Amino acid sequence: MVGWMVGLSVMAVSLTATEAEPLPSPPPAPYCEGEYADSYAALSPKARAFEQAMQKKYTYCVRSTAVYECLSYGAEGNVRRTRTPVSAHGTAFAYKQQAGETLLLTNEHVVEWPDVTSDAHPVDGVPSGCKRVKDGLSIVENEADHYDRDDVPLSKAVVDPQLDLAVIKSKAPLTVMPWKVGKSAAVRERDVVDVRGFPLGVFNATNMGKVISAYDRDEYKEWYHDDFVIDALLSQGNSGSPVLAISCKTGEFELVGVYHAGYSRGSALNVVVGIDQARDLMTNLRRTPKRPQEGTTPLDALARARVAKRAEVSATPFFPFGSRTAAVFPRADGTLLFALYEQDFPRRVHPLIVMEDLPVASTDEGFGKVGRVWFGGERGLLERPRAEQDAELQQQLARLLDAMRRDATLAFSYQDSLPGSDESRQTFDTSARLGKTLERTIVAHRDLSDTAAELADRFAPDATEPATRTESVLKNPPPPGIHLGLTGEPAGQTRQPAKSAQGKEARTPAGR
Repeated sequence: MVGWMVGLSVMAVSLTATEAEPLPSPPPAPYCEGEYADSYAALSPKARAFEQAMQKKYTYCVRSTAVYECLSYGAEGNVRRTRTPVSAHGTAFAYKQQAGETLLLTNEHVVEWPDVTSDAHPVDGVPSGCKRVKDGLSIVENEADHYDRDDVPLSKAVVDPQLDLAVIKSKAPLTVMPWKVGKSAAVRERDVVDVRGFPLGVFNATNMGKVISAYDRDEYKEWYHDDFVIDALLSQGNSGSPVLAISCKTGEFELVGVYHAGYSRGSALNVVVGIDQARDLMTNLRRTPKRPQEGTTPLDALARARVAKRAEVSATPFFPFGSRTAAVFPRADGTLLFALYEQDFPRRVHPLIVMEDLPVASTDEGFGKVGRVWFGGERGLLERPRAEQDAELQQQLARLLDAMRRDATLAFSYQDSLPGSDESRQTFDTSARLGKTLERTIVAHRDLSDTAAELADRFAPDATEPATRTESVLKNPPPPGIHLGLTGEPAGQTRQPAKSAQGKEARTPAGR
């Protein structure tokens, strides 16, 4: 570990006319120019004694548990259900007593588990495609505490994925943090910080460090908030730990943030959620409004016209959709055809699904409406009329088409911003933000992309069903009920399960 301390002592010298009674020099003062101190010497003796005398700390080890159910098939074709329990440990701190309950603050990733495991939402020790059927929260002594009878049960009050924060509550009275909530906007580089938590879930510990960057915008995955960076040596299990700074006015600790993640390829590069963004969450139990995605526009007639124009003039009307490639093709009657391809596109160019997006009569009706749907494989495409689609399939197809509309709109906006992105700082920043939003959308739609591949595997034409040529559908779709059969095409192709590649994380949530 490489660390440094900055300390300056100031000595005042007074010149007086009377040499017999010189004025006493003031005692050395810690370097404390801003709102918070750069030295632990600024901590008042009263605050230091209070912390040392506290019998019960206000930070707690939180155990988060879940049970996942996985489905598989036995040798005789019967369905097997296996359940896998998982657990993780993090930190929470009590900050308020309200209506007979104690409110605690921690990280969202400490208390939440994905509904269904996938490459984009993995859980250690659980295969992809397993469903969460049970979860729980409790306060324990440490990660080795297996005596359940004295555990303190917890429940969720409000969860904010954008801030990566959550307020949880206990009906049992708990020791509340005695220090006031400070101002993270006043934190400056070189300010000292105190972090209280449970590293690795093993024991209650205090880590000390300094602020090495007062501002870091966090837009990783679902996160969207302002951080500052500290060099305290923190570990998994410290997630949710309160980060305290020393007030220059009072000499007491103040809460300035909540530790939530660290850079996976950095040493002691730990990011803290600024507490200013959490005041409404802590006081009124309200999460922050969901941010609008950069570059997205409402799915209305204007957005449809832009997509149609872009697809008409472009020789490459392609855009990413999850782990696959999609495309949109315009038709003379105003219909848009959205096609989704396999993962190895363009080595294999037959689409998995082709969906008609029909124009609407009024601009008030939105982007369009779902028309016919074709499912495809190497033999070609086969239309599945709406009468053959149950309610669940129709809902899946509607979600799929809506997502492809949005992704096409976003991808085309990003592609159009690239040629002139270096003309000015503003255009460059806009293009960069569009690119980040597109990356997040790709990750978010991996599961939907896999679902589309599963539907194609179920409904693609088999050896006994007539198939329609892909080019016939994309250029001039046949009337309903008319199929253009293929001759000489291979039948009974083996379909490979779709797999999504998981990208490397830039940040590592520290609670698990």
